[in-house]
Formats: sequence, C-alpha cells, structure tokens
Amino acid sequence: MDPKLLSMQEEPSNQRKKDKKSKKEKKPKPAAEAEAEEAAAEQEEPSNKRKKDKKSKKDKKRKLAAEAEEAAAEEEAKSSKKRGVATEEPDQGGAVEKSVAVTGKGFADPKYAPLKSFAAAALPTQVLDCCKGFDRPSPIQALAWPYLLDGRDFIGIAATGSGKTIAFGVPALMHVRKKLSEKGAKKGLPRCLMLAPTRELAQQIADVLTEAGAPCGINSVCLYGGTSKGPQISSLKSGVEIVIGTPGRMKDLIEMGVCRLNEVSFVVLDEADRMLDMGFEPEVRAILSQTSSG
Repeated sequence: MDPKLLSMQEEPSNQRKKDKKSKKEKKPKPAAEAEAEEAAAEQEEPSNKRKKDKKSKKDKKRKLAAEAEEAAAEEEAKSSKKRGVATEEPDQGGAVEKSVAVTGKGFADPKYAPLKSFAAAALPTQVLDCCKGFDRPSPIQALAWPYLLDGRDFIGIAATGSGKTIAFGVPALMHVRKKLSEKGAKKGLPRCLMLAPTRELAQQIADVLTEAGAPCGINSVCLYGGTSKGPQISSLKSGVEIVIGTPGRMKDLIEMGVCRLNEVSFVVLDEADRMLDMGFEPEVRAILSQTSSG
C-alpha cells in the first residue's frame, strides 16, 4: 500500500477517537464525585490558612528577635559611654569613621582635646619616628594620646587597622623614657607590660614596638607558648624595657623567676574581652599582681 494513502486513511480514524475523548471530558461528573472534590477543597483551605498563620508567626518572631538585638546593641553603647570609653565605629562599608565619641571624667577639659597633628603632641623626634609616612594621627591615636600621656587610665574600642597599637605604643615609649630619666633608674628592667590573647597578636604588637623603640634605645621582648623558652629567657636576661606576651607563657616565666615585673607601671591589655572569653582571667590577675601597681 502506498504510504501516502495509508496516512490519508488513518486521519478520519484518529479524528473519531479525539471526538469520543472530547465527549467523555464534557460529560458532567457524578454528584458524589463533585461533592468529594468540594469537601477536599474545603479541607485544603484551613490547611493553607494554618500554613500562612505559621509563616506569619515565624516572621513575627524574626522581627521581634531583630528588634531585641538592636535594643541590646543600643543599651551596650549607652553602658560604654557611662564607663568612659572612646570608640571608633565602622560604617556600613567597614571603613573607620572620622568622628569618635569620648566620655568619662574630665573629658571636656581642653587638655584632652583630640590632637589634630603629630606636632600638636609635642613629642621628641625619636618617639614620633614611627609615625613617618602618616599625615596626622588616626582618630583613636588623636583621642588616646592626651589621656595616656597624662597618666590616665583609658579604654579604647577601635577596628583592626585603625592604628591602635601606635595609640598605646607611643605613650608607652614616653612612659619608659620618663622612668629612665629618673635619678637612680636602671636600664634593662621591664617598665611596660602588654598582654594579648594570641601568639599572632602578641607578635604583631612586638614587631611594631621593636621598630618604634629602636630610635629611642628601648628594647622589647615577645613571650608566647608553642616554642622554646630558651631564646625568650636570654632576651629577658639581656635587658628589656617592654615585655609583650600571652598570659600562659608570661605566667610560666614569672614563676620560673626569669620575668620580673616589679618595676612595671604601664600596662596594656589588648583585646581584654577576648582574653576573658578564652578563660585567661586567673592568669591575667596573677600577672598584674606582680606589677608595681598590682
């Protein structure tokens, strides 16, 4: 049979099948079946409503949680101001803002006004050598120096990369110079102590202070665990003015009698909250008790 003819013969047959199917679809559904479908639809409606209600409750909980977190953050900020804290707040992009809030006893005194230039600090050239390459003090430096150079206690909150190491480092150098200028003062004894929670942070501080102290003839040592005590003990015995380290290793060397802090009168706790979170409070207290102000 010719294929074309076969095709022509099949078309009417296919058409009849389609017509039958169409008639079946158009036939009304039995009453029982229609009622069952209506009942199923009615059951789905409460179910969908329950799902919407659950979603609405979840959204409400999330909103309340977000509001609670925001309120807690505001409360913490207020609490910080009451304690007398200088803060640098990062903006949405993470950059440090140029405006910094300062509160505390005597903060309105003109002598504690933020420094607008390095020259305004009136510090020796050797001490400011570490600030070469910078146009002016960073916000945390501009605020911290007047207080620390005046011998005041200071709590500073600043972002990483804000220059906070120099913010306490320069006043530390000035403190050591002042102590060494006193009659009968001996060089090579620790006058300044800096504690950090981790080896990496302690080393970063030590790198900055070693370079900054070189023009002033002020030596530093970094004490941390995970390495031999020998070189650290040798550095202590050779004479240093600034001791930087982690609480664990520092306490070990104090107990060995090779790290004496009885002449220390300038203390820095870098990332103090983190040290407490890591469980170093007993070590920190034990170390501070060995200083002249302990």
